[in-house]
Amino acid sequence: MKYLPLDPTLFIQNRKRFVSKMQKNAIAIFVANDEMPQNADAVYKYKPNSTLYWLTGVRQEETMLILYPDNPDPKYKEVLVLVRPNELKEKWDGKRLRKEEAQAISGIKTIVWLDALPALFQSWMHAAEHVYLDSNEHDRKSVWTDTAQTRYIKYLKERYPLHHYLRAAPIVQELRAVKTKHEIEVVQKAIDITDNTFRRLLKFIKPGVWEFEIEAEIMHSFLSQRATGEAYGSIIASGDNARVLHYVFNNNQCKDGELILMDFGAEYGGYNADLTRTVPVNGKFTKRQKEVYNACLAVHRYCASILKPGITIAEYHEKVGDELTKHFLKLGLLTKADVKNEDPENRAYRRYTYHGISHHLGVDVHDLGPFRTPLKPGMLLTIEPGIYIEEEQMGIRIENNYWLTKNGNIDLMKNIPIEADDIERLMKR
Repeated sequence: MKYLPLDPTLFIQNRKRFVSKMQKNAIAIFVANDEMPQNADAVYKYKPNSTLYWLTGVRQEETMLILYPDNPDPKYKEVLVLVRPNELKEKWDGKRLRKEEAQAISGIKTIVWLDALPALFQSWMHAAEHVYLDSNEHDRKSVWTDTAQTRYIKYLKERYPLHHYLRAAPIVQELRAVKTKHEIEVVQKAIDITDNTFRRLLKFIKPGVWEFEIEAEIMHSFLSQRATGEAYGSIIASGDNARVLHYVFNNNQCKDGELILMDFGAEYGGYNADLTRTVPVNGKFTKRQKEVYNACLAVHRYCASILKPGITIAEYHEKVGDELTKHFLKLGLLTKADVKNEDPENRAYRRYTYHGISHHLGVDVHDLGPFRTPLKPGMLLTIEPGIYIEEEQMGIRIENNYWLTKNGNIDLMKNIPIEADDIERLMKR
């Protein structure tokens, strides 16, 4: 791994939180994601199961975690299962974890090789009454692919049909949404790397530069600071490309007089930052660009004033819609008649802001967390209002990451330049 070793307390604490929610005499099993074939003999870059990582800190394929707090043998209350190192495979693909290395990463004392697991596992299943199994449950994504998780669920139910099977996902969703202090420390490191990178870009961007050159600067900066890499594919969208929410081509040349929207973030220690800034290619906003930018920033600050424990995402978005409407009237984008005659199910402001304003953030960029129930202290969310004007070929979005506390929220990106005047000053320098 590129990043420095994390304090295993982070993962020990996460396991304790999960175990506290389990029923008596229950066993919970988490399996690693598949290595995904690409073409010929190639595979895609491995991405660990985010919940398994959240519980162990291990990023290696063919890993399992077994939690059985009521196991009659105390040695096996928590077990990390790893693939046995193979000399030939290591010559091709690199070193695999040894037991002592895995213990240091996860804080788990009992390590079992995968090929030795069957002899132990059967007796644990015979003793347990309930079985928690993991699956990828996210309201915004239907998963039709046959995954390692779905195959393991099928296998276990066929082999042990009389057990009481339970979903781990509801517990995981509740717990992963609320970040511990240890998790926020790692997120802050990803944010600091992103901050340094943004400041570097402000000195690099000028008319004639290509979007992919900016993307290359991001990757260079991330890796040189020990980031794992990008949290997601960087969006480097100049001119009218900024109206495409998930623009990923990054193949246009940036022109004098245009704005460039950059949505990017570093991944560090398995946790992600998510920043968006919109800056003038030539270092100076036009009067109209600054007018729209400041309106977007005002909405961002309004969002920060109401995104607190107790509000639901649905209530929050409705209030933000009212605020956007006020600014769109001032900007001349909407008329009073537009607002008066709007469809409540498709409000007028959505002509210029057509995405959600906040999402949960953590080991996944769109992390697990509630949208219909009140937000709680400890949750980590983005705030990212955007204004997209087709007739002016302009798109502006401003995004920071906020940690909710019982006293309000903390802007973890407060040190990253956000004011139009500060951006102009740094680009001039």
